[in-house]
Amino acid sequence: MPFERLREDVRAILDRDPAARGFWQVALCYPSVRALFWHRAAHRLHPKHPFLARWLSQRVRHKTGIEIHPAAKIGRRCFIDHGMGVVIGETAQIGDDVTLYQGVTLGGTGKDVGKRHPTIGNNVTIGAGAKVLGPFTVGDNSKIGAGAIVLRETPPDCTVVGNPGRVVRKAHARVEVDLDHVNLPDPVQERMTLLLKRIDMLEERMRQRAKEIGCELFDADGFPKLDEPEDSEG
Repeated sequence: MPFERLREDVRAILDRDPAARGFWQVALCYPSVRALFWHRAAHRLHPKHPFLARWLSQRVRHKTGIEIHPAAKIGRRCFIDHGMGVVIGETAQIGDDVTLYQGVTLGGTGKDVGKRHPTIGNNVTIGAGAKVLGPFTVGDNSKIGAGAIVLRETPPDCTVVGNPGRVVRKAHARVEVDLDHVNLPDPVQERMTLLLKRIDMLEERMRQRAKEIGCELFDADGFPKLDEPEDSEG
């Protein structure tokens, strides 16, 4: 069974990573494969031998840069791409076909007891540097953008970006795993674009009104004059 899961992990990486160059390269060179293989061993040890399980997990962290608490529950075909700086907390639960990029944290806020870490649904992608903090669920087929900080529950089939994380896209269709973290919606940029359009519209109306009353409100460079406009009849 352990080696069947190992082969399954390797096949999942070959399917998702365009940089993968064959079974043995993935099996021997990808830190995700080693981290998950030894995590499963530590997870089996943890109920009766927690010290040994924790020692093993720390050795794996030293070798791969991926820190997974032995008690964390991870589903099938998880892919931790690059992996350096990934942290998965004690009560975290990860579903099947999940992809995590480097620097992802599945952690707690420090205010909860018992279940302190998130539950990640099936077919979820979490971008580089994203932090998912707290005992809530990220729904199936969702995508967390790079650098997002998610502090509350995310429904299925959603895209979350920003700090704090905001749902910016909902879809009934299944969200496919992909490598595109550049073209996610940016709600701050969208609001700034709307504000700039409104400013341009207002300035154009001011120019039209100034022409009607016969005064000049803008200088040669297009900036509003700070002095009071002269009375055109004076």
